Amino acid sequence: MPATKPKARPPSSEKMAARVWLFSILLTLQYGAQPMISKRCIGREVIVTSSVLTCEIAKVVCALFFMAKDGTLKKVYKEWTLVGALTASGLPAAIYALQNSLLQISYKNLDSLTFSMLNQTKIFFTALFTFFILRQKQSIQQIGALFLLIIAAVLLSIGEGSSKGSTDVNADQILFYGIIPVLVASVLSGLASALCQWASQVKKHSSYLMTVEMSIVGSLCLLASTFKSPDGAAIRKHGFFYGWTPLTMIPVIFNALGGILVGLVTSYAGGVRKASSTNGFVIVSALLVTALLQFIFEGKPPSLYCLVALPLVVSSISIYQKYPYHVKKKEL
Repeated sequence: MPATKPKARPPSSEKMAARVWLFSILLTLQYGAQPMISKRCIGREVIVTSSVLTCEIAKVVCALFFMAKDGTLKKVYKEWTLVGALTASGLPAAIYALQNSLLQISYKNLDSLTFSMLNQTKIFFTALFTFFILRQKQSIQQIGALFLLIIAAVLLSIGEGSSKGSTDVNADQILFYGIIPVLVASVLSGLASALCQWASQVKKHSSYLMTVEMSIVGSLCLLASTFKSPDGAAIRKHGFFYGWTPLTMIPVIFNALGGILVGLVTSYAGGVRKASSTNGFVIVSALLVTALLQFIFEGKPPSLYCLVALPLVVSSISIYQKYPYHVKKKEL
């Protein structure tokens, strides 16, 4: 009688917890450093569409690598259908493609800390869209936390839009090419997040598969837009990699790895509530990392508006993650 192979033991809870902490710390560093790295490594002459497309390609490569490593690639290949992919990932992909382009514009016109804090308004819009699409309610504490976030965003918008620079041109540039793009990107991020949550619940798509599908569909949307967009004209005139240097690849790869790390943290954290609290830790810690890096490398302390808004943002995220909505049990 042939000897049966012993079943592989599932990783212990200690190892799982260690992995969650490792991935969370890596994600914190990536998230906190991304605005500064993008601002320093991507020159103003770099065509936005070229950097976004390259980032999407890098995401696909990373996701396929991890799917091959954990053995799910063959299964996905056999079960994958075009209709299922377009239904689950089509609309979020197009939205994320536009969001990424807006973020690339905003990176160049805001300081790292202001960008990171304004970018957190996506939590408010995610809550709003998940309520309308998934009927996911918020607790009273969470609603209060979202209002704190909006107050912080208004403070930053007023402060950064009026106090930067000595001319109206600089103030207008910060408002129209810095503040407005990141706020519109936050709205789009909230909508896309709600649609992705719907896809994961209804269509049972894995995070890696969603990454691959959305990156491919989003890239196709961006390529289609180049036929009429100013970026498309610039690419045809100067070439796809116009303005690129070896350093430009650093934020592109960082951004791609960040997307993969989010999926790893969520999958290893194990429950929705635990993953949510872990992501809350990452967001709060990343804001502090951004402020520290900005001071170390640029010698730039946070402005008065940032100093007032930072505790509001940190408190908002902490309260929002700590007090989720609980369905009340009906009394018999």
